[in-house]
Amino acid sequence: MKQIYIYGASGHGFVVADIARACGYDEVIFVDDGDNDLQSFEQIKSNTNIPMALGIGSNTIRKELFAKVESSGFKLATLIHPSSVISSSADIGKGSVVMPLVTINAKAKIGYGVILNSGCIIEHECIVGDFVHISPNVALAGNVCIGELTHIGIGSSVIQGISVGSNCLVGAGSVVVKNIKNNKKAYGNPCKEIGENE
Repeated sequence: MKQIYIYGASGHGFVVADIARACGYDEVIFVDDGDNDLQSFEQIKSNTNIPMALGIGSNTIRKELFAKVESSGFKLATLIHPSSVISSSADIGKGSVVMPLVTINAKAKIGYGVILNSGCIIEHECIVGDFVHISPNVALAGNVCIGELTHIGIGSSVIQGISVGSNCLVGAGSVVVKNIKNNKKAYGNPCKEIGENE
């Protein structure tokens, strides 16, 4: 029987579990450190023979748990839904999750612990940094660079050659036509920086 741990038992974790099942895992075991009846990480941390996927939507928390899980000796699973279309020349980092109907085109590079949410498009030669969340139906045109820990909101579009800095929050439905600096909140059509992302 092919087993996998999913760290995080809430909405995002449930979606990750569905992807794990679609990838051929027979048994999904949820791990959660909250006040519930599930096993905590401390209770299972000696079972490093079972791979683990991260079911946490928060970029910063996902980064922290990635480090904890890896340092404890677990293999971090990379889950790619079978309905996604992935170029043979694309590179996807460990611990990332690629949801249904995602397209990743030629020579795109996806970092560690990334969420590529349902139906998003990552065009040729894009670079998506570690612990980024690309929301559903986002389109990144060719040669776009997204810095680590950034969240691109649902339905946004980023034109070719644009750089979005690290730890940014781009609001839903934005059209990004200019570079965005590190640690910024931005939204709109055209997208504009509106303040600091704390």
